[in-house]
Amino acid sequence: MNRVNTGTFLSARAISRVAMLSVIGFLLMLIEVPILFIAPEFIKMDISELPTLLGAFTMGPIYGVLICGLKNILHIVIRGTTTGGVGELSNFIIGSVFAFVSASIYRKNKTYKRAIIGLTSGVLIMTALSMVSNYYVIFPLYAKIIPMEAIIGMGRAVSEKVTDLWSFMVYCILPFNLLKGLITSALMMLVYKKLSPIFKLG
Repeated sequence: MNRVNTGTFLSARAISRVAMLSVIGFLLMLIEVPILFIAPEFIKMDISELPTLLGAFTMGPIYGVLICGLKNILHIVIRGTTTGGVGELSNFIIGSVFAFVSASIYRKNKTYKRAIIGLTSGVLIMTALSMVSNYYVIFPLYAKIIPMEAIIGMGRAVSEKVTDLWSFMVYCILPFNLLKGLITSALMMLVYKKLSPIFKLG
């Protein structure tokens, strides 16, 4: 990963781009759709990682993490949260890793092929992490709001193969995040060439 120059990182230009992409990410979080053939209704699809990826690819991986964090803070402050911040925490963990991994690989050699490799790696690592983080952290936190038995029951309504928390990860969380990652990556490849000149720092 390229070293970030402190002056550039704190420049007004960098701050303005981070702010713009964070706001766009927040707005995209408001457009969410349930994918009921894969996951229960409370797990909704959005493409709010698109600005996170754009910032990470154009300015650097650390900017992607910053944008992902700020969009979730905006969501809590402006919209509030029905999950006690658990949903936003999950979005931050998964989105940050997706952007950081993808952009770190891409920045070593900025070619179309490298972008594909970076995004593919990002999707796979994000999906694997989502299963681990949801199993050990996010869903146990959700269980403080909704009983775990009820959560498993929602998963079983989608797939009869869901019998416990781990099978929920395998049959709901895994395909959901793979699909989300692939859709976001495809959109990134479509818009990157046109939008990247707006957000590059140098």
